[in-house]
Amino acid sequence: MSLQSSIAEPIADSASNTAHDTASDSSPVNTDINAGAAALARHLANTPDTESIKEFIPGPGIVRLGKFFDPQKLRQGLDDALAIGGWRGEVVKAISLTKIPGDSESQRGNNLRGLYWTRADESYEEVQRESAVAEEDFSEFVEEYKQTYFYEVWKVLCQLGTIGRCRLLLKEPRSTLSWHRDPEPRLHVPVVTNPGSVMVVNSHATHLPADGSVYFTDTRGYHNAYNGGEEPRIHLVATLPLVG
Repeated sequence: MSLQSSIAEPIADSASNTAHDTASDSSPVNTDINAGAAALARHLANTPDTESIKEFIPGPGIVRLGKFFDPQKLRQGLDDALAIGGWRGEVVKAISLTKIPGDSESQRGNNLRGLYWTRADESYEEVQRESAVAEEDFSEFVEEYKQTYFYEVWKVLCQLGTIGRCRLLLKEPRSTLSWHRDPEPRLHVPVVTNPGSVMVVNSHATHLPADGSVYFTDTRGYHNAYNGGEEPRIHLVATLPLVG
């Protein structure tokens, strides 16, 4: 018996025995409806958890490495950095804290964004956007920002591993990045955030509190970040070049 005929026969039977099927709980249609109603009742009886969204929940490709920094000094560092220079870029709003030695242009243009891949339309086909950035060349901390707390932060991050671009990244309220993947992972240090600001890595979503922690995010997998809150979300983001 074919799948089509096995589906069609009960429908034909119910059409010819309407009164019997309407009264019977054992018919395929009524059984499905009753099971669905019971499942719905169980879900309606549950009270959603509205508190854990304020916390970090680790998942595949996103873990907390530890608390290394003073949250208040991070906020003061941001104020100091903004007094020195404003945000650059349009799609990605950033302040570049590192550069290629001797190349001031490395703080602008594509170097604010970098290579990524996305699946942007109904074809589901992966496409490349932008061009590659030589992450390992971004070895010099920008001189004017050395007077901020972020210089100390950068030096600590360099002890964790090889660091490429180090940027302050801004997400405006009620905005989102594209669904994409990068050539390399990232370290995140939240500076300013809110509970509506969420990082999604490999379909695992969690809030990253601005408590001085460093988070490893394996952005080689598909990910995005959105700020569903009413205040800006600002992270220090350091790229981890895959060298050797």
